[in-house]
Amino acid sequence: MPKKITKSQLIGEIGEAATKSRFLNIGFQFDGRSRLEAGIDGIAEVMVDGTPLAKMIAVQVKATESAKYTGENDQSFTYLLRTDDLKYWRTSNLPVILVLYRQSDESFYWKEIPLDFEVNQRKLQFNKSSDMLNRNAADAIAQLTVPKAGHGYYVPPLGGGEEALVNMLPITLPNEIYVSSTPYSSKQALAILFNSGETPRFDWVIKGRTFWSFHDPRSECTRLIVDQDQIEAIDTSDISLHEDLDEQYNFSFFLRQLLRHQYDRDLGWEKGNKVFYFRAEAENTSRIFKYLASKNRTETNVVNASKDKKEPGKIAFVRHHAFAPRFELMLDQWFLIISPTYHFTTNGFAAHSYPAALLSGKKRMDNNASLRGQVIMWHRFLSGSEESSGDLFASGDSEPKFLTFSAPPTVILPTTVPEKAWNTPKPKVIDEDDQDDIQGGFNLD
Repeated sequence: MPKKITKSQLIGEIGEAATKSRFLNIGFQFDGRSRLEAGIDGIAEVMVDGTPLAKMIAVQVKATESAKYTGENDQSFTYLLRTDDLKYWRTSNLPVILVLYRQSDESFYWKEIPLDFEVNQRKLQFNKSSDMLNRNAADAIAQLTVPKAGHGYYVPPLGGGEEALVNMLPITLPNEIYVSSTPYSSKQALAILFNSGETPRFDWVIKGRTFWSFHDPRSECTRLIVDQDQIEAIDTSDISLHEDLDEQYNFSFFLRQLLRHQYDRDLGWEKGNKVFYFRAEAENTSRIFKYLASKNRTETNVVNASKDKKEPGKIAFVRHHAFAPRFELMLDQWFLIISPTYHFTTNGFAAHSYPAALLSGKKRMDNNASLRGQVIMWHRFLSGSEESSGDLFASGDSEPKFLTFSAPPTVILPTTVPEKAWNTPKPKVIDEDDQDDIQGGFNLD
């Protein structure tokens, strides 16, 4: 009996060849495997402008001539995976994607295979718009090669560049700083100021019985804690640009104290997590800050009273915009490095008992655009250049602000950072026992 190549074998070869051509058109390399393959038809390698990056993706191709997929409509369909294939892919040290090719309409769709599947979860849902295998999928496929554990690495996409905002605010300091000897430690000095009957101020530090401040202590309550005949105004750079790391650390602590004093009316300090956060004005009440973003005026709920979903009349928690500060000296320039985060209370004032879970949930929702917006918002607030509801910056006093902040620097990146690389959710699968009808289009990436 003569040998015969089956129709199934033929369409399989056509599908692999068509998939290779499709990956080459996208700009990736694609190498098919031998006839000994057991569930991986080829390896795709990410390339940028013809430069291979040694970032690999395992590809399994499933080809059909003209058959419709399960539950197919104009928007979506489902595909049932084989249990043996899933078990095989689970051991892969490479990300695995499934490519579906249909010869009749030359359609290509792709989906990442979840490596932490359960054996009863075998149905993948495809969106016929967002899951097409074409040039628009290049960034999403490339970001699969970023490790899910550890610090990861950057996989540049094929698109053009973008302007990256650096979360560092350059600080302008007064030209002179007042220095004096003092017979008191910091704790002793604080006790004296609290018991003096005058309005205390705390924008100073005592290190090694040496007092530093940008205000003249002779005209303030701080005259009580210094040796007045030893007060001297010296160049700020003599202290701020000291080469000794311990002295730089002391000066950064001084800057944090100054920041606390300068914005004490609007910002609270949470000692446990070492973050500044917007103060609430009243219990269970939101607070709005209006400012100029990159181009347009906008507003942000810097204090947001979140209603309980089960009891709409009740406040579940209050979320405060916050940031963790870090002061760094770089090339004779001090910077405030801002790491945006959130602070949670029960009513705007009392600390929440379980803030970690709330913070984790909110952080998962943050992306590149939201973090960029928060850095811009904090610059607008700290620079004092914007008005807002909630009476921010309208304290009514004329006390000078010794710290002033310039706009954060920008860097032009040669390529755009894929948005999915900021937050890669677990791929969703549908339980094979779920008999609900699937309607409409979904994006499960």
